Amino acid sequence: MIRQPIVSVLGHVDHGKTLLLDSIRGTAVASREAGGITQHIGASEVPVEAIRKVCGPLLERFKVTLEVPGLLFIDTPGHEAFTNLRKRGGALADLAVLVVDIKEGFMSQTLESINILRTYKTPFLLALNKIDLLPGWKPSRCPSFLEAVARQRREVVGQLEDRIYEMVGRLHELGFESERFDRVTDFTRQVCIVPVSAKTGEGVAEVLLILSGLAQRFLRRWLV
Repeated sequence: MIRQPIVSVLGHVDHGKTLLLDSIRGTAVASREAGGITQHIGASEVPVEAIRKVCGPLLERFKVTLEVPGLLFIDTPGHEAFTNLRKRGGALADLAVLVVDIKEGFMSQTLESINILRTYKTPFLLALNKIDLLPGWKPSRCPSFLEAVARQRREVVGQLEDRIYEMVGRLHELGFESERFDRVTDFTRQVCIVPVSAKTGEGVAEVLLILSGLAQRFLRRWLV
């Protein structure tokens, strides 16, 4: 029996880490945090039944058979004062989600988070957050990015692609190969970039799908 992977959520303050987790678990934790800043490491369990329900047809499209019993998310604080807690969160994790604001790009704590993940050799995906703020983006309440992006105008998709390739360039400078998740050809060598909106929930399905797939494919021997 594979145990549930521990997933650390990292990123710069206010880039939407807690809100993304909030969107994943469907609760209002973010609004209860003092000043919107997470001041402790909180844990949230997402059972496999919920993953199956949210991912739906994506499981068949990407040929993923869910074997993990679920995912255990830990929300690491983004505020400057909590470097040690972030390091602890990075050290605990089997996998990580690095949340980056699509408008602001890489900031100081983004780079710090990448260094933590590199130090502990933690596989991660990059959640490119706040796609709902792209000019002309028509938000939908569907959890699948692929379904949401299919409804957008061509020029809006073009803006999104420009932002994605900015991220690909920045990651390349830092020594990581990357690509939008549905164009990745080698999951062992490329970081998956998943466009998301923590506010609307778009992209949450793909985040859960990629994390589950990565855990089952590459972490099996550590998860038993």
